[in-house]
Amino acid sequence: MNPESRFELSDAERADVALLADELMRTPPGLVDGQEWLDRCRGLSCHLPARLRNRLRAFRHDPGRAGMLLIRNLPEADPVPPTPQESDSVERRATLSASVLCAVAMELGEVVAYRNEKRGALVQNVVPVPGREAQQSNAGSVPLEMHIENAFHPHRPDYVGLLCVRSDHDLAAGLRVACVRAAMEHLDAGTRQTLRRPLFLTEPPPSFDRPDSGTKPHAVLTGDAEDPDIRVDFHATHSTDPWGEQAMDALEDAVRAVSEEIVLAPADLVFVDNRVTLHGRTAFTPRYDGEDRWLQRAFVHLDHRRSRAVRSPHGHVLN
Repeated sequence: MNPESRFELSDAERADVALLADELMRTPPGLVDGQEWLDRCRGLSCHLPARLRNRLRAFRHDPGRAGMLLIRNLPEADPVPPTPQESDSVERRATLSASVLCAVAMELGEVVAYRNEKRGALVQNVVPVPGREAQQSNAGSVPLEMHIENAFHPHRPDYVGLLCVRSDHDLAAGLRVACVRAAMEHLDAGTRQTLRRPLFLTEPPPSFDRPDSGTKPHAVLTGDAEDPDIRVDFHATHSTDPWGEQAMDALEDAVRAVSEEIVLAPADLVFVDNRVTLHGRTAFTPRYDGEDRWLQRAFVHLDHRRSRAVRSPHGHVLN
């Protein structure tokens, strides 16, 4: 991994983050989704260690060639409770991990969620669920295909934050990431041009309980020709145009060629720039013994105003 994509807190900085998280855990009503708690979290995030805040601001300004940032040596709970197993598991309580995740995320922007996904919870548990092993979702344990988060949605997250609460037993579940900035070097001019045409449709993921009918035709690459944004989910995005399908195949090969794999350790927090970087996961074998892999996830918008029409005046949940 490029050293520029990794940031490790000192033990003193880790202790400072733990104190901040402890204050959030004691902030009434002790619920992540409460407006008072979120306001307090936003204020306290300004008091994160200066070196961490500077690194987050640099990442927000330019996500670099990898389009992701791995933060290590954050505080972790001791003991860690059993890994949840239920479907659509979320974390409403202001636990240590949820408090750390939200506080760091708010240095990038505003934490948001989607009403049709996991009941609109701002902090969501990413855990294997019995009976859903083969599903292409955060509940599965088969290889998760590369995608940007909620590629079908007009108000996609700008960043996806994933905090590791517990690793899988065999350390086999690798987070895969691939940035379009690197993949572009593997695409010829004709493929790039095809990917910029509105030839593609993307369906909602299984995690959306009451999905819309999917997207209108859209391009996969948008923005600057040499440094584009990307909008694709290799499981859910398709084209009825043969040239579009051929371009998708070439893009998938390019993404595979530049992808990196990271096995997250407890207290690792990774932010993926969802505008330029795809992510996925390698396969692993859950045991459903309370010790399975457990990540907590949060979505971040840079421009909260942009989604005002689809949420309440001071709300963080998009309809």
